[in-house]
Amino acid sequence: MTAADSATALIVFARAPQPGAVKTRLIPMLGAEGAAALHIGLVKHALVTACEASPHRVELHCAPDASDPFFRSCADHYGVPIQSQAGSDLGARMLAAFRHSLRERAGVLLIGSDCPALTASHLQQAQRALDEGNDAVFVPCEDGGYALIGLQRAEPALFDGMSWGGENVMAETRSRLTALGWRWRELETLWDVDRPEDYARLMDSGLLEGRRATA
Repeated sequence: MTAADSATALIVFARAPQPGAVKTRLIPMLGAEGAAALHIGLVKHALVTACEASPHRVELHCAPDASDPFFRSCADHYGVPIQSQAGSDLGARMLAAFRHSLRERAGVLLIGSDCPALTASHLQQAQRALDEGNDAVFVPCEDGGYALIGLQRAEPALFDGMSWGGENVMAETRSRLTALGWRWRELETLWDVDRPEDYARLMDSGLLEGRRATA
C-alpha cells in the first residue's frame, strides 16, 4: 500500500432523485417534485462538504445504480468518481462499500446526504480519530441513527440484521462495538432532515442557501 493509498477515503451515499422515491415523509408538505428537489440540494451540499474536507479522495456511491443523469452531472461538476451501490439493504450496501475501499485505503469514512449540519471540520475530526488508532468513529444523530461512520476494518457484525431507520441504530451499534472489543470515538450529535419539523429547521438554518454559489 502506497502513502497515497493509505489516506482515508470519503464515500458519499446517495439515491437517485426520482420523484416519489426520495424524502417520502416530506412529500405531503413539498409534493413529490419538491421533495426530489430538496434531495438534490442535500446531495450537492454533502458533496461540497466532502470535497472541502478531503479533495481527491471523495467517491459518490449511487443507488439503485449509477445510471441516473444526476449522478453523471455530479461526477462532472465535482470531479468525483461514481459507482453503483451493491447489496440488498442499507447495511449490506455499506458493508460492500467498506470492503471495496479498504482494499486500498487504511481507513474509510462514509456519509449520506441527510445531515446538512455535518461540516468539513466534522469530517476532518473523524479522519483524525481513525489516524489516532480508533477502530471506528461516528457522528450520532438526534433521531437515534448516525450521519457518519468511519472504519479501519469492514466488520459484518456492525451491519447485519440492523433495523435501519429506527431510533435505536446508534444504541445497537454501541452494543455491537462493545461486543467486538473495539475502541471508537463519537463526535457531537447532529440533526438530519427527514420530517416536516426537520425541514423547518433546515429553512431556518440557511445551510443550503449558503452553498448555492459553489454547488
